[in-house]
Amino acid sequence: MERRSTCTDDLSLGVKGGLSGQDFSETLPWEVSQSIFARLDPPSLCCAALTCQRWRSLIQGCDLLWRGGCLEVRAVCQREVDRDRGEGLSWKVTLVRNYVVSLVKRDWLAGRYSSVRSAEELLGRRMCPLDVHAWGEILEAELQR
Repeated sequence: MERRSTCTDDLSLGVKGGLSGQDFSETLPWEVSQSIFARLDPPSLCCAALTCQRWRSLIQGCDLLWRGGCLEVRAVCQREVDRDRGEGLSWKVTLVRNYVVSLVKRDWLAGRYSSVRSAEELLGRRMCPLDVHAWGEILEAELQR
């Protein structure tokens, strides 16, 4: 009777059974590989681009992979995203330029900083420079609370 007690046992049996360690992007059409990458969030997409040269080439070569994340950022940073896209910047560049700002702005607008009493309470929290328009939106949100 064969003992199959751990996940590694199952994995090693699968490899012996003929599964190859080949990269999916080498065996699938590039459209399918890009469809897989399109399901990743922006930080995961950036990490995937660092995995190997082939993945980097696939990810960097398809600007539409960055569109979904960029549209999510636009929900918080509409003016910034529209400005960048109006200037002809790619989806990727627009996303990279506005991603952290959108996270910080989303936290401010959600009231996560409403009860801060000192600068020490902000230590360890994500921060970045915000323009006057963003601060205006934050101030309006705070006044409505």
